[in-house]
Formats: sequence, structure tokens, C-alpha cells
Amino acid sequence: MAHRAGRTAGRTRWRRFAVILVPSMAACAAIGVAMAQGVLAASFFVSGQKFQVTADKLTARGVSLYSMADVTRKRKVVPVLVTAFRHATVDGLCQSVVVDVPVLGRQTLRVTGGGGRPSKASELFIDATAETAKDASFNGLDIGVAQGAITKGPVRPGDRDSQFFDPDGVGQQAVSVTLTDLRVSAIALSAGTFNIPGLSVRTEPGNHACP
Repeated sequence: MAHRAGRTAGRTRWRRFAVILVPSMAACAAIGVAMAQGVLAASFFVSGQKFQVTADKLTARGVSLYSMADVTRKRKVVPVLVTAFRHATVDGLCQSVVVDVPVLGRQTLRVTGGGGRPSKASELFIDATAETAKDASFNGLDIGVAQGAITKGPVRPGDRDSQFFDPDGVGQQAVSVTLTDLRVSAIALSAGTFNIPGLSVRTEPGNHACP
């Protein structure tokens, strides 16, 4: 069932962002870590290692969600939910990945940015296993749009031609969105550009995943 929020006045608000993701999700998972400034290759093998991305607030224009599948170097196919934004502003950015290192034990790689200034990204794609937000406010929301008919938000270059992309599958799109207390479990993040002021990268022994 499609919800044509774009034909009604005002905004559509959701207390649990995950609730509206379920119809778009064929299954859960995604790719390897890629957070950098500049253009990232549209196609690459994934590690399969999950990582966390959190934000105090994310505002974006041009939003799309659609199901896909990624492939590891061992040729394992992993279904994913792609959440994409044409332009995004992120306050309180944090990314972390926890790994078990031989001899040293569990270690956490943590990336943060901001210092009171927002991070900004264009053509941002997140391949996620789960997403939640304390509050979500959408403008011009369409749930149930065919994935091949998505126009309000981006579709990653090459995805439309992928054997894993179903043009008749259930997708979602919106003119804009504001998400607060965003929590994402993902295996890949890519962007055309990602400007992170006050970038900090550090490793710590133990589990210190983003809260």
C-alpha cells in the first residue's frame, strides 16, 4: 500500500524510524567501511564487518530507500537496505567499528567529527542492517513507490542495472527529512563528498562503540 504524503499539507512524523523502513527491507546487512572526502567507487567488494553510525541530528534533501544486495570477496551475497540522501547535514557524527585483534584482543576504531560544527555530505549512501531514530519528520513522503520509479532521492550509480535491484520492488522516497538521535547498524557508507570538520580518528582497547 502506498502512502502519498506529498499530496497532503504539513509533514509526516514517525517516533520510530525503523517502523517505516520495514516495508522497504527485503532483508538486513551491508558492506565495508568507507567514510572519506571525495568520490568513492560505486562498486566494490564488502568486508561484511558491521559498524555503527550515530548522529544527534541529520537533516537531508532528496531521500530514497530501496533494497539491494552486496557481495563479499568470498562471493557471499548479503541483502541490504540502502538509505540515500542527495544532500545531508549531520550534527554529532560518530562512527565506530569493533574488531577482535589476535593477541591484543577486542579493539574499537572510532571516528568523530563536529566540534560544534555540522558535517556535510552529498550523494550519501548507507547500506544498513537496522536504523532507528527518536523522531523522524518527512516532507513529501511516498511509501510503496516502485524502486525503478524513485526520483526524489538518489539511486547509487550502477544499482539500477544490478541483478540484485528489483525495479518493481517496494521503495520509499521523500523531498526532505529530519532525524534526531539517529542510530544505524551498517556495513558500508559511501558519499560523493563528505566534509567532516574537527575530524578525530582513534583506536581504543575494548568495546567503545558509539552510544
